[in-house]
Amino acid sequence: MDRTKEISGFLRTRRAAITPEDAGLPSDTRIRRVPGLRRDEVAHLAGVSTEYYTRLEQGRAGNPSTEVVEAIARALRLNETEREHLTDLLRSGTQTTRRTPARAQRVRPGLHLMLETLNHVPAFVLGRRTDVLASNPLARAVLTDFDALPATRRNLARYYLLDPQARERVGNWERIAAETVAILRLEAGRYPHDRQLADLVGELTLQSPEFNTRWNDHQVLRRTHGTKHYHHPLVGDLHFSYESFQAPGNAEQTLCVYNVEPASKTAQALQVLASWTAPETTARDTPHPN
Repeated sequence: MDRTKEISGFLRTRRAAITPEDAGLPSDTRIRRVPGLRRDEVAHLAGVSTEYYTRLEQGRAGNPSTEVVEAIARALRLNETEREHLTDLLRSGTQTTRRTPARAQRVRPGLHLMLETLNHVPAFVLGRRTDVLASNPLARAVLTDFDALPATRRNLARYYLLDPQARERVGNWERIAAETVAILRLEAGRYPHDRQLADLVGELTLQSPEFNTRWNDHQVLRRTHGTKHYHHPLVGDLHFSYESFQAPGNAEQTLCVYNVEPASKTAQALQVLASWTAPETTARDTPHPN
């Protein structure tokens, strides 16, 4: 990841989204060649010189203090996730850069057991780069059978953006695709030296017509909670309220659970889907009386 381009792109898109009126600045008669705030206006709002802010936006300001980063964040009205992303970008040239661990991502037995316990709703564990590390049968039935894919191809972003089936199954595909790109963008800021993430971004850029436009928007998003809608070819429409939890003891793994309203049509549909996807009991599996 080119640190200079990332800093410049993020700050330019953020200041382009704010009008002088929004920022409480007095109107002036200068012709605006670009939308949003000018560099000198951001500098004024942040209490730094225009020269310094220009160098900052160009990635030439070295390691700015926490106070300066906060001042820029306030001037650009960044939310918490955007502030974190800006901090990651501005620190990415220093020794404090977060580097992706070389060790393989593994789900501990306790999380595997939790997935088995959550057998009435779809649930799965995501790792870095939205890699699907583990999933329960209903998750594989509602989305796609990740276990049937090679381990290196089990990735939620790759499914949403490249699998033709996803466009048919995922309700409001445009929104989900945009959110997925924003999640990857946040990861790229946290781990600028992640070779596998860079390869994934390159693959999506080449194969997804929409990815490049969304990537250049520099939107960032942290996965927390929300709604998802799927259309399953066997049971029809499915509506979920999802929650995401950071796995205890591992900040790089996220447990995602698709909750449903009790006795709802979706809950009933999942019961049917679960019965259709349950493994068949063979004679050898059937217990014999003593």
